[in-house]
Amino acid sequence: MVREILLLGDPRLYQVSLPVEKEEVGTLKEVVQDLHDILMDFRKKYGAGRAIAAPQIGVFKRLIYMCIDEPVVFINPTLYFEDNEMMEVLDDCMSFPGLLVRVKRYKRCTIRFKDLDFRDREMRLEGDLSELLQHEYDHLDGILATMRAIDEKAFFYKEPKIVLNEE
Repeated sequence: MVREILLLGDPRLYQVSLPVEKEEVGTLKEVVQDLHDILMDFRKKYGAGRAIAAPQIGVFKRLIYMCIDEPVVFINPTLYFEDNEMMEVLDDCMSFPGLLVRVKRYKRCTIRFKDLDFRDREMRLEGDLSELLQHEYDHLDGILATMRAIDEKAFFYKEPKIVLNEE
């Protein structure tokens, strides 16, 4: 059974997540599997979805799961910004499918994190991947894209594309 994604309006989405302790890593495999299953289920249903943060499923730990070409698990990530160059994007979220929010994000960032073996890792990101990880990182701090809207007219509704299974 796939866990439910917390939706906009759920007060738990505004909770700040706690760091993952080294001794907890063994218990994360089930959470990581849940995040993977939810992301794949969302992708199958909506034809979109590249990453999800643990708080979106009610697990308030500093954990992000991304699956583009291959899965990457970010434990206790920290973002660093190389410069102040920003970009304006229409941000979407699995917690509010169909709602787009115009926000400003850093064009480039570096993310430092622990992997599932609790080893230090680092990844440099640019463009849409930089935006994506900033969005997911915000979830760890209880911040939604709606809170980063550039102004009160920055919201757009786009009918979610629901993919029908043709079997």
